[in-house]
Amino acid sequence: MPYHRYQPAHQRVDVPLTGRGWPARRITRAPLWVPVDLRDGNQALAEPMDPARKRRMFGLLTRMGFKEIEVGYPSASQTDFDFVRELATPGAVPDDVTVVVFTAARRDLIERTFASIEGLPRAVVHLYTATAPTWRDVVLGHDRRELRGLITDAAAHVARLADAMLADGRDVRFQFSPEVFNLTEPDYVLEICNDLTALWDASPDRPVIHNLPATVEVATPNVYADQIEYMHRHLDRRDAVILSVHPHNDRGTGVACAELALLAGAQRVEGCLFGNGERTGNVDLVTLALNLHTQGVDPMLDLSDIDEIRRVVEHCNRLPVPDRHPYAGDLVHTAFSGTHQDAIGKGLAHHAKRAAELGVPPEQAPWEVPYLPIDPADIGRDYQAVIRVNSQSGKGGIAYLLRTRYGLELPRRLQIDFSAVVQRATDGSGEEITAEQLWELFHATYLAPGESGGPAEWSTRETGPGTHEFTGTLRDGRRLRGTGNGPLSALAAALAGDGTEVDILHYAEHALDPGRGGRAIAYVEARVNGVTRWGAAQDTSVLTASVHALLAAVHRARTSARTPAGTAQL
Repeated sequence: MPYHRYQPAHQRVDVPLTGRGWPARRITRAPLWVPVDLRDGNQALAEPMDPARKRRMFGLLTRMGFKEIEVGYPSASQTDFDFVRELATPGAVPDDVTVVVFTAARRDLIERTFASIEGLPRAVVHLYTATAPTWRDVVLGHDRRELRGLITDAAAHVARLADAMLADGRDVRFQFSPEVFNLTEPDYVLEICNDLTALWDASPDRPVIHNLPATVEVATPNVYADQIEYMHRHLDRRDAVILSVHPHNDRGTGVACAELALLAGAQRVEGCLFGNGERTGNVDLVTLALNLHTQGVDPMLDLSDIDEIRRVVEHCNRLPVPDRHPYAGDLVHTAFSGTHQDAIGKGLAHHAKRAAELGVPPEQAPWEVPYLPIDPADIGRDYQAVIRVNSQSGKGGIAYLLRTRYGLELPRRLQIDFSAVVQRATDGSGEEITAEQLWELFHATYLAPGESGGPAEWSTRETGPGTHEFTGTLRDGRRLRGTGNGPLSALAAALAGDGTEVDILHYAEHALDPGRGGRAIAYVEARVNGVTRWGAAQDTSVLTASVHALLAAVHRARTSARTPAGTAQL
């Protein structure tokens, strides 16, 4: 490996810090969280969010309790501009939430940014410029003096444009990011930040935000902590400055950088839910917040339904959250090892006994269970279901047998769902279930409901780019019709028109037989009038399999709940 081509971080930037204090400190309260999913995270997506996804993500962030949200780069994208204008509609932004808009230090872009926030009662205008030597020399072509003047001129233009809004009674605050701060000379960043603190006339009741990004992570987290503590100690008008950090994850230590930065004096953290972002991502706000939770510190966010948060983020980003992702992954509370299962089982029993002795519900008792740093119930998980699934899977090889004998590649959450079905079927006898019995049970549970019924006839067609129409006839002769961005969403819209609200949560399909004309199988998880169920179907047509899989899920959900009067039966 040509390791000699690379300079250690300490040779690239010197940090003049002595007598560091951060190693002796503790994090005792949550920082100001600022999600950048709608701007920085969105710029990192192969398919940026459409307006509907942006609205869904913004709704999730407000429900979780974020009070400051970076919503876009309105001067760089018409979609972002239009989204910010939509937020300017009265009532679109909760009264306790402030939106942040991002702009480069160019007059025309700054003016476009201010045009986007016209009418918003509160906003933060986030100005950025790269400041590191390589960026100055290679990208910008400015020396230190020239770049400092460019930044000051842009900041002055921001202040002038804000005057009218401030005079109109609206709250406009300012933020500056020296991009690639962690590779910039600390004295140079300090000069620029102090310039802007004075220019923007920062005060404790109207502070400025200086956001110091580890834009490309190049050093161990302690180096970033030293850089933050240096700025924390030397910034002018420190009580009028909110010191913010924006770590990336190129070395895989973004979370550690953020935590050490908080020890070093940072008050605010920018990042994304589950760490989406350029390259290896922005810092993961969910992991950071739940790390505080497990240390007895209120994270000041609602993470009590982690699976719903994950579903929304996966839908909006079109990216999966890995099974081993901290706290949120499907497998993080699952023990495959028998010794782990034994220790956890004994720990859960001890926890229940201790709760009874204390006279409190188990969810309020102090948590000390082997191998589980967090009570899964705190984030809406049921550990008992997961461990039973995996104890069954370890013993009977449910997923393995269905894959090797019948070619089924069950999605992880369907494995969990089906394992509970197997558990109920085998509880009485205690006997090991065979592969043939597994298939019969799987067929009866997930495939048969879609085979026994459905529209007498149906068809789908593409009526325009990205627009599909579903039509069908119910058994009683009534017609179904709906449109969507795909055949399944069109079917869901048709069902909604008939009184059945359907939200498709997960879809997967694969071939069962090699070659052309072979069978395919589709799996669909859907929430139907508030009830979540899986369905599956197989056919030589992937489309047919998909439609019948969704209908199977709908039928299962309807039969498990009281069917509203007057709703047509498929």
